[in-house]
Amino acid sequence: MKILQNQTVWIAAALLSLMAATRYNHFGSSMTLPDASYAVFFLAGLYLGRVRGALALLALLLLEAALVDFYAINFRGISAYCVTSAYAFLVFAYGALWFVGRWYAARHAVSGKGVLGLMLAAAVAGSAAFVIANVSFYLLAGYFEQMSVVQYVASVAQYYLPYVAVMMFYVGLAFAVQVLARTFGKPQQETDAV
Repeated sequence: MKILQNQTVWIAAALLSLMAATRYNHFGSSMTLPDASYAVFFLAGLYLGRVRGALALLALLLLEAALVDFYAINFRGISAYCVTSAYAFLVFAYGALWFVGRWYAARHAVSGKGVLGLMLAAAVAGSAAFVIANVSFYLLAGYFEQMSVVQYVASVAQYYLPYVAVMMFYVGLAFAVQVLARTFGKPQQETDAV
């Protein structure tokens, strides 16, 4: 039980740190990594969605995302363009990522076939989050009264593949870390009191 708790703490700390370090730039640059937020929520559901306090961790991740955005806008000069009444719908977008990860956790296997299922689940979750975030932005941001749905879809479609690809990159990296941990990790020895 102690090992599981330690593993949970390390995974949670890694995910919180990854989001804090990357949330400032959607697609990255020569100096920054791309935003891992989609992957963080999916991986939190996958690896931690069934642990005690899982919903509290989801709430903590949502709070962290909002605080990082607040900091970036107010102290780093990042544009507040996306912070509209639609911003609240990120809860549903990120929640979709988390819940698909949680659902897939029972099916997750560290194998060649397992990585294909994982990537498919990640692609579905990333697509759902992208649609939720962009539909709510179109409907509630107040910027698009003069733009038809077709025009809006055409303008945001260019971002779909990068969002999902970045997410899948991070999910693939997490899978690789999981494989390495299983391959090189010490087998747990049972110790009996003498």
